[in-house]
Amino acid sequence: MWLNQNTLLLGKKVVLVPYTSEHVPRYHEWMKSKELQRLTASEPLTLEQEYAMQCSWREDADKCTFIVLDAEKWQAQLGAAEESCMVGDVNLFLTDPGDPAMGEIEVMIAEPICRGRGFGTEAVLMMMFYGVTKLGLTKFEAKIGQGNEPSIRLFQNLHFEQVAVSSVFQEVTLRLAVSEPERQWLLKQTSHVTEKPYRSGWAEPH
Repeated sequence: MWLNQNTLLLGKKVVLVPYTSEHVPRYHEWMKSKELQRLTASEPLTLEQEYAMQCSWREDADKCTFIVLDAEKWQAQLGAAEESCMVGDVNLFLTDPGDPAMGEIEVMIAEPICRGRGFGTEAVLMMMFYGVTKLGLTKFEAKIGQGNEPSIRLFQNLHFEQVAVSSVFQEVTLRLAVSEPERQWLLKQTSHVTEKPYRSGWAEPH
């Protein structure tokens, strides 16, 4: 969505930046992985299709996407060379017209060496913070493949509860209602996060 195109969120372990055309080549390489296709229930795209997807995600009002960067590496490079700092992405889908306060959230840590280091947890917390404070969300939903136990545990550790299992799609659905205590807990977990204007210096393709 256009709303986050100039937003950078800086955490302790990760930095969230808008998904721009400069990130597409690395993202495209990730999605050639059969493992990631299975875990994300995705079909491989051509590079041209990936560029088109990036444009649509930037323009669609019901999709909010950030690329996840390794904060330590990004800061060491003084904010330059983002493609070499990329570790994954985190997304919000606002696709329930009957419930605009609901957001479906998903996270992917694509770089194997970066898994198990808390990157995914912080990225989800930061995206939930953005959803609550900027998009007015009060409920989150995550749909995860039944075999993706690390991702299921990640969301359960963030207070999500399993509400459904689909044997057809082989996925579980977890939800979190952001009550006032949950909101305060979320704000405490993300009190270190700072928002900065995003200036990549890169031009989008015309």
